[in-house]
Amino acid sequence: MSGESYRRILVVLDLREDSLRVGRHAATLAARLQAEIELLHVVELLPVEPMSEALITSVGIEDELVQRARTHLAELAGQLELAAAPCWVECGNVKAEIVRVARKRQADLIVLGSRERHGMSILLNFTEDTVLHAAPCDVLAVRVKRSAAPRPE
Repeated sequence: MSGESYRRILVVLDLREDSLRVGRHAATLAARLQAEIELLHVVELLPVEPMSEALITSVGIEDELVQRARTHLAELAGQLELAAAPCWVECGNVKAEIVRVARKRQADLIVLGSRERHGMSILLNFTEDTVLHAAPCDVLAVRVKRSAAPRPE
């Protein structure tokens, strides 16, 4: 964005332990720029067989996952002192939903976490890469550390 400031920041949170760090970076940036901030979490649902008996059960599980995500996102917004910020929980493909919501909400900037990659994972198509190339706006990836494995005692 040459010459203008960001007005609406969409923060994508996966609700893992490092979401607070990503949210803090975005909240600080939004405060400095006097930008609006909105929080997004996408629940990626597993496909089920259409004629399966598990369909009814999976709908109940999906509703529960969405409700838990809403609760967790609201708690996180409170911890970030963003309780008044719009919080969105969407269902579907994570990458596609981030781009869709960014367009719909007319975001100027998407902020999301980016995990370290090692070995074969470098070859995989990660969310931040796909969003970066498909987004209708700038993307800021906040580097987050991979959780360390517990040390044997």
